[in-house]
Amino acid sequence: MVLNRILVVFLISFAALSAQSGIDPVNIERAGQSGWQFLKINADPRQAAMGGVLLVNNSPNANAAFGSPAILAHIPGFDVQFNSMNWIADIKHSSVAISKGFGKYGTFGLSYVAMDYGDIPETIHEERQGGTTAPVITGEYFTGSDIALGLSYAKLITDRLSLGGNIRYINEEIAGIGMSNWAIDFSTLYYTGINSLRLSIAAKNFGSDTHLVGYSEELQSEPVDIRMPLEFRTAVAYDFFALDEDNNYLTVVLEGKVQSDGSEKVNVGTEYVFQNMIYVRGGYRFNYDSEGLTFGLGVRYPFGAYGISFNYTYLDFGVLNQVSMFSFGLVF
Repeated sequence: MVLNRILVVFLISFAALSAQSGIDPVNIERAGQSGWQFLKINADPRQAAMGGVLLVNNSPNANAAFGSPAILAHIPGFDVQFNSMNWIADIKHSSVAISKGFGKYGTFGLSYVAMDYGDIPETIHEERQGGTTAPVITGEYFTGSDIALGLSYAKLITDRLSLGGNIRYINEEIAGIGMSNWAIDFSTLYYTGINSLRLSIAAKNFGSDTHLVGYSEELQSEPVDIRMPLEFRTAVAYDFFALDEDNNYLTVVLEGKVQSDGSEKVNVGTEYVFQNMIYVRGGYRFNYDSEGLTFGLGVRYPFGAYGISFNYTYLDFGVLNQVSMFSFGLVF
């Protein structure tokens, strides 16, 4: 009965995000219509291990700022998380998140994400006889980088409802040419009162259009608008086998995602908790080009009022090989 209710709620929520009224939708491919793609990368190994879902709120930590900031409202003390990832093509992705609860005043957080593309060989087109050109490696190198610096706030509105949001300064640079912008995220988390059933809605990456360069005298052209990668998510989660006196349970999360530059997607995530100390996670991402299976392990060990945590995640990217993620956390 409970499982049926979960499925009905999820299907209704996802349909509400995907539905359009009026004229029947036209099948238009939206891929490649936005920039700032690094904002789509999930910096939290725990969320990533569960199929990339954002609704991960049991034993929450500061990394919730990278997913659903409303979850930060459930962190009573001080929490800091350090994350590292070897991304595709030897790109380095590092992040840190800090949060502190202030009781009735809510929870504040800071987050930082950095991507380092390393040294990239410079290639130019050299003119040849007959008016043709050919690519030539010059022996010089250039590099690129992305950063996002965020401020988060979350608050419990009632004992069942929490709201949260981020405002982030973002910057991209390649070969000495750069651009910057501001992005806003917000989310909700609601406990329905049906056992542990909970719902979440998140909207991410709101911001204005930007330009990498200005008017080009050489090309006699105006700059092209670079749009933000907007996305909307809705999710339901439920804890199975959970008893009041038991610290072992299985969390299942179903999440639908609608984005401005791609087709609709579905993420499924699970997490088995043993004695609130050991976590085994898995998930799958549906309707992605190369992403699929996810898997992860976590350990959380308390020292009285303090605690430490460690998480590892494996992501399968098909022909793009695999990605490994790590995190280390401290709770005060």
